[in-house]
Amino acid sequence: MSTFPRAGFIRRVASLIYDALVVIAFAMLTTIAFLGVVQSMLSLGWYSLGGHEDVSALIQATPALYYSRSALLILVAVLFFAYFWTKSGQTIGMRAWRLKVQNTDGSLLSWPQAILRSLTALLGVGNLLVLIDVKHKRALQDLVCQTEVLILTKEENKKVYDSLD
Repeated sequence: MSTFPRAGFIRRVASLIYDALVVIAFAMLTTIAFLGVVQSMLSLGWYSLGGHEDVSALIQATPALYYSRSALLILVAVLFFAYFWTKSGQTIGMRAWRLKVQNTDGSLLSWPQAILRSLTALLGVGNLLVLIDVKHKRALQDLVCQTEVLILTKEENKKVYDSLD
């Protein structure tokens, strides 16, 4: 058990809002790249606009393209969180709010564990469980993956950030 207190609902959500903005930016870049790939496939003759007015309409009307784009966007979000959780235990939003996710033994998450944690967070809805589990402050993703989210001191937060150099 850590000497730092576990994070409550408000801090977790505030951190998630920060991270959501970053994920949205990555999603926009991914969408631009995806549109470029589809446009290239149109240029190569692999697809045709048919009766669709533009590439976006084609994607919306073509299940393979639509679901590929959706899966790609989910993958980008999952990889964003998993990368930061496995590297330092902190996403950009978590760093701003001095939060750190770790295993209950204090170690960093593994890639499979971070991916599972990201998926079981259910777009942040898993954090609602913190409101019920007031004593232990565990979200659904914490229970499933045996993790905890801690509130770091300013000094400890700086140490985590400095250790990345």
